[in-house]
Amino acid sequence: MNDPDTLPEAAVHQDRVPGGRYWSMVIRRGFTLRLVDRDGKANVSMLLYNPQNLLERYNMADTLKGQHTSRLTRGNMLYSDMGRVMFSIVEDTAGWHDTIGGITRDADIVRKYGEHRYQQYRNDFYRSGRELFLIELAKWGLGKRDLVANLNFFSKVYAGADGVLHFDADHSQPGDYVDLRAEMDALVVLNTAPHPMDPAPAYEPGTVDLVIYRSPPVADDDVCVNFRPENARAFANTAIHNCQG
Repeated sequence: MNDPDTLPEAAVHQDRVPGGRYWSMVIRRGFTLRLVDRDGKANVSMLLYNPQNLLERYNMADTLKGQHTSRLTRGNMLYSDMGRVMFSIVEDTAGWHDTIGGITRDADIVRKYGEHRYQQYRNDFYRSGRELFLIELAKWGLGKRDLVANLNFFSKVYAGADGVLHFDADHSQPGDYVDLRAEMDALVVLNTAPHPMDPAPAYEPGTVDLVIYRSPPVADDDVCVNFRPENARAFANTAIHNCQG
């Protein structure tokens, strides 16, 4: 089991997001964002945007078809809809992160867990992934039209032999982490609501720790850049974008 309290030596900031909450920050090029699943119950739904041009954002379709995959792990890159790399997954102890499961809506939460309003339950009230995204997006002048296909870190969704999608409830373990190296300045918007396919009968989404640390230089044999020829081309596009930075 990984120790969730072990920090990278070059850490410059750390934060903790309880289950069922939201967070956002611009991660600058040259820094890495680490997500840590403290208790093995986390789902981190994430959207990405270019803070200098919010119309550029993470593109699920390009990310998957460019790397011939349906899930993400170490070596994969997160493409924008401009053919650039926003983040590279440089370390990953979980080994599988969902790209197709989406987020919960208010009706999903009420149907599955019951209605828990703030007026009655205060900070123990329930919120959906969609509502949490919209709250945090509004802080950046974004809204419903900016909701696109999201990532779900620490969740595993796979197609069985029967062609039906399955959710692996025992996938992520306490202390599992994933490191996202920013290849360009990127606005990260995330929430920790339950995955829509999570079979857990109670609303108990896990806590996530966030650590930002300085990235080491990108080596010639970098696992992400060399993972596929498409990655190298996207990385080159990003270098052009950054050339005057």
